[in-house]
Amino acid sequence: METKKDILWRSYLVYLLMLLIGVAIIGKAFVIQQVEGSYWKGLSDSLHLEYRELDAERGSIYSEDGRMLSSSIPYFDIYLDFGAEGIQEKNGERFKKNLDSVSISLAAILQAKTPADYKRELAAVFRNQDRYHLLVKNINFNQYRELKEVSFIKKNKNKNGFIFVEKEKRMAPFGLLANRTIGLAREYMDSSGNIISKSVGLEKTYDSLLKGVTGKRLVRRISGGAFVPVEGQEIEPENGKDIITTIDINVQDVAEQSLLKVLSENECEQGTCIVMEVKTGKIKAIANLGRKANGEYDEIKNYAVERSEPGSTFKLMTMLAVFEDQYANINSHVNIEGGKWELNGKTVWDSERHDRTDVTVQQAFELSSNVGMAKLAMSYYSNNPQRYINHLKKLRLTGRSGVDLLGESFPLIPDPKRRDWSNVTLPWMSFGYNVAVSPLQTLMVYNAVANNGRMMKPYLVNSILQEGRSVRSFEPVILEDSICSPNTLKQLKICLEGVVNSGTAKSLQSPYYSFAGKTGTAKIANGNKGYDEHHYQSSFAGYFPAEAPKYSCIVVIKNKPFAAKYYGAAVAGPVFQAIADKMFTLDAELYASYRHKQFADTSRSIWHGTKNDFARIAKSLKVELKDSGKKGVLAAMTYGKKKMEGETTSVQHSNMPDLKGYGLKDALELLERQQLQVVAVGKGKVTSQSIMAGMPVQRGQTVYLTLGAITQ
Repeated sequence: METKKDILWRSYLVYLLMLLIGVAIIGKAFVIQQVEGSYWKGLSDSLHLEYRELDAERGSIYSEDGRMLSSSIPYFDIYLDFGAEGIQEKNGERFKKNLDSVSISLAAILQAKTPADYKRELAAVFRNQDRYHLLVKNINFNQYRELKEVSFIKKNKNKNGFIFVEKEKRMAPFGLLANRTIGLAREYMDSSGNIISKSVGLEKTYDSLLKGVTGKRLVRRISGGAFVPVEGQEIEPENGKDIITTIDINVQDVAEQSLLKVLSENECEQGTCIVMEVKTGKIKAIANLGRKANGEYDEIKNYAVERSEPGSTFKLMTMLAVFEDQYANINSHVNIEGGKWELNGKTVWDSERHDRTDVTVQQAFELSSNVGMAKLAMSYYSNNPQRYINHLKKLRLTGRSGVDLLGESFPLIPDPKRRDWSNVTLPWMSFGYNVAVSPLQTLMVYNAVANNGRMMKPYLVNSILQEGRSVRSFEPVILEDSICSPNTLKQLKICLEGVVNSGTAKSLQSPYYSFAGKTGTAKIANGNKGYDEHHYQSSFAGYFPAEAPKYSCIVVIKNKPFAAKYYGAAVAGPVFQAIADKMFTLDAELYASYRHKQFADTSRSIWHGTKNDFARIAKSLKVELKDSGKKGVLAAMTYGKKKMEGETTSVQHSNMPDLKGYGLKDALELLERQQLQVVAVGKGKVTSQSIMAGMPVQRGQTVYLTLGAITQ
């Protein structure tokens, strides 16, 4: 009996304990569900949900006339979520009904697989209820737009299972043109998970404005470690602002092609060319080309803002100092000793051998005499070299130009107070050695001379736009009201014009317009090989037209070792000349100063038109038509003694025809055939044209025609 009671008591105790445990479990479940439910649900979501950044649409970069230089093009990846409830409902009835039509549409739009292949892939994804299957990567916007018009895909993604993930790629429609100046906008993640930026040029300088404000999107983790967006949980990004540059795409094209031609012909290592608007400091073109291992040229670095020894273009700064301090003038004399001068154990050589001795200061400059410049510097500044350096400071050569491009080199100008100053530093500085400045800084000085002494800050951006509205504008900035006195300025201009008229650049002068400038030829070191490889840098800096400068330009080219041609006038000068020639045909304001050849006016006895028109007239008048020219389109005819005679000429589609004396109808027919844009002013026949006859033309170029009465 006692044993039975003991067993029963123990059974009751176990039952009671089990009851208490059950009550505790039920109680805890109640607390978790009702009291702590929100907390645990949030904790669960935090393990499966996260916010991911949504990149804003990057702003575009435009030329001054509104042509796109750099922009973001949208691309899309397509994922399939066929495990969604909406697509699986009713055993996938809606999906199965549209499977064939969707497969046909995908094949037609994407053109990557056959309809049968897409059908098999879609069916397998549906059967496996995959939640984030990659269908295709990098489709373009047109394909995306076409897919969104497919009836099945139009529906909410919960109903169709198609997820479009937008990305963007940076594109430069004009390719090589100004590529290094416009820059790149690239980021990548290194092995440590750090974001590395590879942006350069304007893309880097104005990155904070171009990139906009990043948005956020809530995504849910699913099987396989993939994430799918949560509908309606997005913070939209704020798109980046647009930039309007000072670049003129026509001038940029001329500069790029002119530079490329000379570099290719001479197998040069690298070159840069900058064109600046004299009055404002706007950079209209900036070309940078470097030679790759395969012999082709590309915009590798921005050589325009990299420092190097300027060579003889620096002689202008020495002349300015001497004239401004009134130590000498253009008529003062200096003995250049046949181009060789021994000084403090070193020899100063002129780059071109000659037997000249006593010359004027102007002649020494025109001859680009190193001896002449060294003697002037030593005669007047050897006891006080700081005075010479102070002139360079006023010319803004001891600091960066301030152009709106990151990565500009800091110049190297020796200081008499430093240990690196020696007894030959000053004379070698006077002709452009022992100093290092960027081509852009040199151009700033030449531009200031062209601008009557006023130095302008160079700049590349006109305005910042947000949704088409200007939010910030950039105006010309004056760095120095006057770099020198009017008398000094007058003498500098005479010297620069003299270089072209009778000096080292006389081979470049044009009968049609005037320009002024200075050649430069600097021997440079080639790495650890030093100066033994006859490695030269050629340059030319100047402005045009000389009497009323509108543009300044500098060309700096690094030649290959032992190059056959390396003088500034032979290598850099032709690039400057080609740019000036072309710009006189592009710019109507410049063309007004163009000096045309004068011909005897025989317009009363000569008629201009097309050969077909003259043939019809001759037939109507029943007179003989005598053509002494080649078969062609244009005709210039005289009429007398019952016959029409003259000659026809063919039209070269790549060159401008001579339209003087032609009616507007004939002129339009010819120019439109060449795919040129025509702007005509006045009435009558063509009296002048903005592009000189025989000059090269490009499709889409604008030609200005002036019409009027032609009299003897």
